Amino acid sequence: MARATVLIVDDDEGVRMGLGHSLHGDGYRLLFAASPAEALDLLRAGPVDVVISDHLMPGMTGLEFLKLVRDRHPDCVRIMLTGHADVEMAIQALNQGEIYRFLHKPCERTELQVTVHLACERLALERENRRLLSILRTHPDLMELVESQSPRPGRLAPGG
Repeated sequence: MARATVLIVDDDEGVRMGLGHSLHGDGYRLLFAASPAEALDLLRAGPVDVVISDHLMPGMTGLEFLKLVRDRHPDCVRIMLTGHADVEMAIQALNQGEIYRFLHKPCERTELQVTVHLACERLALERENRRLLSILRTHPDLMELVESQSPRPGRLAPGG
């Protein structure tokens, strides 16, 4: 079973294949799309854990695409790849698309591998947190115990 499913979206086939080559062998299931429209079809077809998208693409910017991904697939970690980052675009991407990380073209193999690994760890922690919260919500006695053990604002945690 794959560690995670990673969708790479870029209108440049060389970039798609280069990113795929960098992640090949790391246990990921890799999907590729040449356009945001094609990527949205793949997202509808099955679960995707991480989306890496170029910013400048015909028809729709990476920011517009990643905002759609955030709205339609909030469980996906979103990474933007760009060779033309400016501060305003970065702020918009972080605020509107809730981008996990920016990668600059050309992307170093190690930076890509570490970024995707950390994105998958973050996603696993978020999923585990949601699972544990759902268990707590169905067991009021456990919830009360956890709340009694939790530090209150202005108070140090036990042993701290």
